Amino acid sequence: MPAGRQDACAAGPAARARRLIRAAFAMIALLAMTLAGVSAHAQEYTLGPQDKLRVRVVEWQTAEAAVRDWTSISGDYVVGPSGDISLPFVGRLPASGRTTAELAAEISEKLRQKFALMDEPDASVEIAEFRPIFVSGDVETPGRYAFDPGLTVLKAVSLAGGIRRGSETGQRFERDFISARGNYEVLVSRRNGLLARRARLIAEGSGSEEIAWPEEVTSAPNADTLMADETAFKKARLNRLQVRLDAIDDLKELLTKEIESLQKKIVEQNRQIELATKELEGIGNLADRGLVVNSRVLSIERTAADLRSKVLDMETAMLRARQDFSEATQDAADLQSERETEIVQQRQQAEAEIDQVDRKMAMYRDLMGEALANSPEAAVSAGDEEAPMRYLLVRNEDGETVETEVDENASVHPGDVVKVDILPVPVQ
Repeated sequence: MPAGRQDACAAGPAARARRLIRAAFAMIALLAMTLAGVSAHAQEYTLGPQDKLRVRVVEWQTAEAAVRDWTSISGDYVVGPSGDISLPFVGRLPASGRTTAELAAEISEKLRQKFALMDEPDASVEIAEFRPIFVSGDVETPGRYAFDPGLTVLKAVSLAGGIRRGSETGQRFERDFISARGNYEVLVSRRNGLLARRARLIAEGSGSEEIAWPEEVTSAPNADTLMADETAFKKARLNRLQVRLDAIDDLKELLTKEIESLQKKIVEQNRQIELATKELEGIGNLADRGLVVNSRVLSIERTAADLRSKVLDMETAMLRARQDFSEATQDAADLQSERETEIVQQRQQAEAEIDQVDRKMAMYRDLMGEALANSPEAAVSAGDEEAPMRYLLVRNEDGETVETEVDENASVHPGDVVKVDILPVPVQ
């Protein structure tokens, strides 16, 4: 057999063996990633400090037709704070920001150069343990936790024992919070009623038909009831005033007619007096001459005197009617004045009560804030339907620390810090 043919035959099994070794390493790496639960996107995972790597190097020995394991290099390594790993014979290699495949390729190349090998030894790098995550803030057990692929913020919080619950001291703050919030809600309802009353009084004072409702009233849970009650009260008060004014107007109308009637009667009575006086003058001379009896003169004089007395009575009645008319007019003015005074006084009282309620609400807001400052979970324990939570992810991106607010379903990467905050309950 020619020499060239013999070399080709010898090289054939070696080449096939190397291909088999590389295929085996590829299968080992794939199996390792599958066992580690790494998803498809994990192939793009870049290494960082505190990642634990499992390195294995083997070489195909052509002469012996066997595989040699480089046990002096194979083993577990941790990426240091500087982002490097240190291997025997190779020295320090940058690992941070690189994939396992890139790092494995460089290890093979470095070893080939170091030992002047014809072929590169086969190196595999797999992640034995991801760098940890850290959970801090309002959780039961903040601290360092192992990373698992597919980890979310919610899962990280679960690893840390969930949202922090109160101790005995926290329960006291919880009771304080519940008590303060209950009183605060009562005051909010009271304040809304006072604001509705003040709006109605302003409309009454200005004579406006429509009431300008403040936003606090229109946005209140019982807004329809508040506005309907105050509108009905305004209408009832106005109707009551109008009824009294109408009664005064009716009385003034009657008095006016009475005065007009008395004036007419006085005119008629004065005419009768004038006629009686003329008659008396006509028969006065006849009585002096004895042509008319004195009884006739006395009768006419008596009639004239009665007429004058009636005129005086009518004039007195007319004065009294005019006085009653003036009093009725004054009563109408007094009603309007009393109403205006009452509106002003009630508005001042409402303003004073609103100010007092505001002060109490501020006090209870401070009490709730103090309770939450000492025990943020008080709001959660108090039975809020949705806990006012905030989640922050602190991540190193391109050498810079970036803090981002996320929701509970956000993905967590190795090395991330998950910060959990129970926010104060918003009170107004």
